Amino acid sequence: MEQLSGLIEHLSQTPLLPVALTLIAFQLGVELFNRLKHPAWLPPIVSGGLILVLMLWLLPLDYPSYYEGARWLSFLLGPATVALAIPLFLQFHHIRAMFKPITVTLLIGAPLAAGLAMLIAWGLGADTRILISLAPKSVTAPIAVSLADLLGGIGSLAVGIVALTGVVGSLMAAPICRWLKCDDERILGFTMGLNGHGIATARAFEISPTTGAFSSLAMGLTGAYTALFLPLLFGLID
Repeated sequence: MEQLSGLIEHLSQTPLLPVALTLIAFQLGVELFNRLKHPAWLPPIVSGGLILVLMLWLLPLDYPSYYEGARWLSFLLGPATVALAIPLFLQFHHIRAMFKPITVTLLIGAPLAAGLAMLIAWGLGADTRILISLAPKSVTAPIAVSLADLLGGIGSLAVGIVALTGVVGSLMAAPICRWLKCDDERILGFTMGLNGHGIATARAFEISPTTGAFSSLAMGLTGAYTALFLPLLFGLID
């Protein structure tokens, strides 16, 4: 055990162990997701995160050491954010065909998603760092982490809130649309992408290609718009 502990401690000083643990945890999450027939309530990002937490708890590896070793994975969030331009380009014909409803929905929906979360947290006594971390809850993880770090929030908390928001969005959007007697797949898809980003978008493609297309469109537009207005908002507050 002492030799094993020493080996783990040695490997934790390099990126090898943290990166390996991250990849293993995510792959186990994907395997669990497939075995359970793709449940919307347990996407790989959630189950993989829980598995990684269990690994860190079992191993003599604290979170600061893990994060330092896996830091270069966080660097990849930047290119991933830029790559969101691709689905926006692919769905540009939808933007042109429905420019007015898409624009109005985006201008109202994205700030509302951030504002309601911040208002509730503020009412419960949350401090500024928590509010900043909650604000990008409806955008995809790369943008949320970048915004949280840029504005002085907590990146790890932002990731957790984003994952939770995505799961809830993928579960609740379709039942709410049925309750409202709305059977337009374009509206359902845009709602899922605006509120539930990538996790809900994956679920949207399981419903239909049209739902998935509008969800990916909303995810990209919401991410870009939020990345613009949140820094301006907190700049005015400061």
